[in-house]
Amino acid sequence: MRYLAVVLFTALSSFPCLGQSSEQYRICSERAKTQAEMTACAHQEAVRADAELKDIYRKLLSRAASRPEAVAKIQAAERAWIAYRDAYIDAMYSAKNKQAEYGSIYPMEVDLLRAKLTQRQVAALKELLQQYSN
Repeated sequence: MRYLAVVLFTALSSFPCLGQSSEQYRICSERAKTQAEMTACAHQEAVRADAELKDIYRKLLSRAASRPEAVAKIQAAERAWIAYRDAYIDAMYSAKNKQAEYGSIYPMEVDLLRAKLTQRQVAALKELLQQYSN
């Protein structure tokens, strides 16, 4: 059974949405022995990415606070990104009955894709934050 989990994890690591870079995720996933444990690792990765996004977003809004027009545009861009993220995930997994179509790995894949997209947005917000570092 452990061999199967290692083979499965190795195969899944080649999926584009599953290549995560955080050390915490790597350690967690190496210890995971069941699909439920792998899914929990992926969920923790998405939570970490969301927390980092919230932190950088707050910093960005704080630095732009003296420019209300900039704050409004930043907020609009973030709302648009959230809509994009959700639509992208829906497009990647478009089946109505997701569990039947994608199986027990579906929640893990979605969390890892969400983390990946969120990490990209964190990088974009960090770039934008440099505009307000005066």
